[in-house]
Amino acid sequence: QVQLVESGGGLVQPGGSLRLSCAASGNIFGIYAMGWYRQAPGKQRELVATITSGGSTNYADSVKGRFTISRDNAKNTVYLQMNSLKPEDTAVYYCNADVSPASSWNHRYDYWGRGTQVAVSS
Repeated sequence: QVQLVESGGGLVQPGGSLRLSCAASGNIFGIYAMGWYRQAPGKQRELVATITSGGSTNYADSVKGRFTISRDNAKNTVYLQMNSLKPEDTAVYYCNADVSPASSWNHRYDYWGRGTQVAVSS
């Protein structure tokens, strides 16, 4: 069983910073792309940023220059450093990972965390 657990959300004032973490645990053979998505109230879930196992990154236009995604492959963890936060960044942030579990090493599955709330307000 593979689990993704996010942490680091909270309430922050506009212009502030937060750092989200997402740790993958369980019987894992390999982790490939990892990423962050978000869903604001009344809106569809949208991509924030992704990172490959080799470190190539991709960002939504709305967060370019403000957010940085990184990962520690030894810890099976992905991070999202969020700077210059705006009220429109308020959402539940979800971690996503493309994983081969040890029990099925030749298959890849999409896993999601339960989400962490980020609120940007004065």
